Amino acid sequence: MLATLARGPLHGYGLVEELRDVSDGAFDLAEGTVYPALYRLEAAALLSSSWSHVSGRRRRVYRLTRRGRTELSRERTEWRQFADTMTEVVI
Repeated sequence: MLATLARGPLHGYGLVEELRDVSDGAFDLAEGTVYPALYRLEAAALLSSSWSHVSGRRRRVYRLTRRGRTELSRERTEWRQFADTMTEVVI
């Protein structure tokens, strides 16, 4: 979710759509699982949110905070190390 929001601010359903699109459908998450995660990430100060109006509808838009970008960088480094180790073991 952090990596997807690093591309730009999104509302919850937009995040679901973006994850589905960039993963060619591999990540087809239910909105009911996404919103609790967004709330937890915001409570941890990794995201911030604000209300916007789109087509007459009020939506909460989420964006990464500086702390969220730092965490994303740490997680990417950790993932690369894990992937490199798995490659060595499996291949």
